[in-house]
Amino acid sequence: MPALDSYFGVMLDTGASDLHLSVGYPPMLRLKGDLVPHGHQPIDAPTMHRLLDELLDEPTRARFHKERDLDFAYSLPGPGAEVRARFRCNYLYKHTGPGAVFRTIPSKILSAEQLGLPTQVLELAKRRSGLVMVTGPTGSGKSTTLAAMISWINHERAGHILTIEDPVEFVHQPVNCLITHREVGSDSPSFADAIRSAGRENADVILVGELRGPETMRLALQLASYGVLIFATVHTNSAAATIDRFINVFPAGQQPAIRGMLGESLAGIVAQQLLKRADGSGRIAAHEILIGTNAVSTCIRENRTSMIDSIIQAGARDGMQGMDATLDRLVREGTITAQDGLDKALDKATFAKQPHVSSQLDMPIE
Repeated sequence: MPALDSYFGVMLDTGASDLHLSVGYPPMLRLKGDLVPHGHQPIDAPTMHRLLDELLDEPTRARFHKERDLDFAYSLPGPGAEVRARFRCNYLYKHTGPGAVFRTIPSKILSAEQLGLPTQVLELAKRRSGLVMVTGPTGSGKSTTLAAMISWINHERAGHILTIEDPVEFVHQPVNCLITHREVGSDSPSFADAIRSAGRENADVILVGELRGPETMRLALQLASYGVLIFATVHTNSAAATIDRFINVFPAGQQPAIRGMLGESLAGIVAQQLLKRADGSGRIAAHEILIGTNAVSTCIRENRTSMIDSIIQAGARDGMQGMDATLDRLVREGTITAQDGLDKALDKATFAKQPHVSSQLDMPIE
């Protein structure tokens, strides 16, 4: 048994979301959003090499030490032939030597109801075509939200679901859908190659782990315009920033055409932030939701994305909600603290001036 398996057991027993290993530091666990040491013994370089190499076969080990970076998924064995849990693994080199970050992939895919997702998010999963982007910083729960949406489709309709990831995280068992998981690196050379071939694989729903670069984005847009429902993640903090990031990846001469395609194909954007609960019992997700209405399509085509925030604020009837409005509600309900809400707010100055927020802050913002 690899020595790291004992650390993975500790993660499961304590409910840690992440494990950080660095030379010169003890193992660090992320518990309820905070990074805390596990023991006091720092890991030295020889121990680190031994820990990390045990999970790899010889060709992969050689590739990591040559390329100095590696992403993969690891399954922790359980009783008999069962898999107790899966982990997303990132190996890297830094100035002190090799290190790693491991993230727990829940063995059970939680439903939208169990996650407390807004009903509007589930409505996007009911679409038959279009591009749905789930955005947010690393560790905000994007993959968990997408897994719940894919699981709903798997249970509620018949079709072919194709996932393209690096690495494959949540493994869906077929219920009413045929499920195909493809891992970039082992099953396909790149995201672009996998998406390009996806058009010939008769998929009704395609999950793209991350939209990387103009070619991947263009191919995803094309498939969405052909009548496929595309889910993808982007590392941005708001719906407006996601649209700008998407368009600005392309050269200026191509942007008008991309704006037209995105305006036509965008079904919605779910921007997600993860915050600590005020009572310390865990974390809760706050969502900004943009629905691809005619007004949104017009703003994208005419390069007026500065209007997106206003459309969201006025779009409650269409199922939209703003991030700051969501944070404000969570503060009013006492679910999160005013300081944590302020830290995640998009318009911090306005957010801090609200009486129920400023009264809780140690130093009110002018």
